[in-house]
Amino acid sequence: MNKSSPTPSTPRPRYHKMRELGRNRAGGRITYLAKDNKTQQPVVIKRFLFAQAGSDWSGFKAYQREIQLLQGLDHVGIPRYLDSFETKAGFCMIQEYKKAQSLAIPRSFEPEQVKQIAIATLEILVYLQRRLPVVIHRDIKPENLLVDEQLNVYLVDFGLARVGGSNVAMSSVAAGTFGFMAPEQIYNHKLTEATDLYGLGATLISLLTGTKSIAMDTLINEEGQIHFQHLLPQLSLRFVTWLEKMVQPKARDRYINAAAALEALKPIDLIRTPEVKFSPEILEFTTTHIGEKLTQIVTLDNSIPETVLEGTWEVAPHPSDPSFRKQNKHLWITFEPSKFQGNQVDCRITVDTNRLMANQTYNRRILLQTNAVPETYSFELKVNTNFLALPKPPWISLGLLLGLSGIGTGILSGFVTFFIAKIPILGYWIGTGFIAAFIGGAVLSGLGVRGVPITKIALSILGMMMVFALFVSWFIGTFLVALVGLVGLIIGFTAGAVIKNYRDRGFSPKIALTSSLLMTGFGLSLGVGYNLGFVNFWLLVSTVGSSLALVNILINPYLQRRKQLEYYNQSAKKRRLIKP
Repeated sequence: MNKSSPTPSTPRPRYHKMRELGRNRAGGRITYLAKDNKTQQPVVIKRFLFAQAGSDWSGFKAYQREIQLLQGLDHVGIPRYLDSFETKAGFCMIQEYKKAQSLAIPRSFEPEQVKQIAIATLEILVYLQRRLPVVIHRDIKPENLLVDEQLNVYLVDFGLARVGGSNVAMSSVAAGTFGFMAPEQIYNHKLTEATDLYGLGATLISLLTGTKSIAMDTLINEEGQIHFQHLLPQLSLRFVTWLEKMVQPKARDRYINAAAALEALKPIDLIRTPEVKFSPEILEFTTTHIGEKLTQIVTLDNSIPETVLEGTWEVAPHPSDPSFRKQNKHLWITFEPSKFQGNQVDCRITVDTNRLMANQTYNRRILLQTNAVPETYSFELKVNTNFLALPKPPWISLGLLLGLSGIGTGILSGFVTFFIAKIPILGYWIGTGFIAAFIGGAVLSGLGVRGVPITKIALSILGMMMVFALFVSWFIGTFLVALVGLVGLIIGFTAGAVIKNYRDRGFSPKIALTSSLLMTGFGLSLGVGYNLGFVNFWLLVSTVGSSLALVNILINPYLQRRKQLEYYNQSAKKRRLIKP
């Protein structure tokens, strides 16, 4: 590479040096990017300075072996040998130039891109191993693998390559880079087609873990194994197992050759992402008490094998929520656990309503950040603060109960009075039958199912009373008791429906039962008083007493609500309630 200007007596040099690509001072080797003036194509010049101090002729012999080998190779992944010549200070070899950088230069690759690089390299090794005789590169490492922007891979530097069973000088037996050399290279054991697989596996580990070539020894444990699994938690177990097999210290424990390793790698997904199945997607909370804490459970499932679901809960920012979050905890929405790891997890989502406004609806968005795809899942959280809302009494049911009890007893009271005057004992049986039928109807309608305790013994006694009353009515030859029992059954059934409606609307069992009985008593008093007149003192007391008690039980919830509202308004100023 004559740097002087060409003259009529000095021909123009064929190769024009453009810039330096790399330098190995210890071995006296320098690599340049140059231009071939004949073809106008860029080329690579490898210059060996055997005349400088520290270099020897073993390197020159290695170049000779490399030239002989490259002249017989024809693969798109191996830069072609073009030319060679001697210089005053050494020797130069010309190779095809590939616009690609070595893997030793830090770059970011996605896992699937790393797989593509591995497949391309294995295809080159398959080509070398199918030659006769087989070619073993012996120096596969990040510096000797070039990758361009399209992820095309090129294997370079065949200076240490071994062809078939040719002898290797003792000075080059352990040649290579520590951390990428197979143990059989280090200890001068027999080389096989599995030897280069070790270097490729170590290169992939270096690439995936971000470990530099000079630091690969830090991953090798006392047993001579590369310990890397803890650095690649995101990779699938199948691919980690494949990598482990590639870098086994003993050659017999690796894949037998590049073709076998390639066949095993192709169906493997480098990253197995878990999936997230959950229910429900909308969480709705309704509170009826001040300061109540409500909890719902969201179950997360992952059915993808060889993966472990990991995630973190958080609440999306909302303008009404306080901005200060201690240890990333929301003020009134909490998660247990907030961070999880597992393939079936029950997450408890709790809402503390202590600082929420009354009779409002709060809508928040809670986020689940996971290692799945997609990474973020969104849930709608809705909170209804009805703890000061007053449920409406079942006016229709109450009116129907009043009408049936009043009209029924009004029609029957005259007949009952007439027959009781003739047969006094009928009063006992009629009263017993009515009460039994009333309670039996209430039980049939749901009394005791919605919070009113009724034991089996009491039900049995009431049933026997009904049967006995009906038997007596047949015995005395009149159906009056049976008719009264039927009316009592209907009224009791309606009373039970009123109790059930009360409970369904959120009233306490005490209010539900008391309201139903008082309305029944008031209706009976009105019916009898309308037919016989209110001249009877006890009838008048019954009518007035039941009506006053009924009015009290109906307006009592409103009075309680007013007290709660006063207390809530006073305490709200101190608690700084959160707006919806």
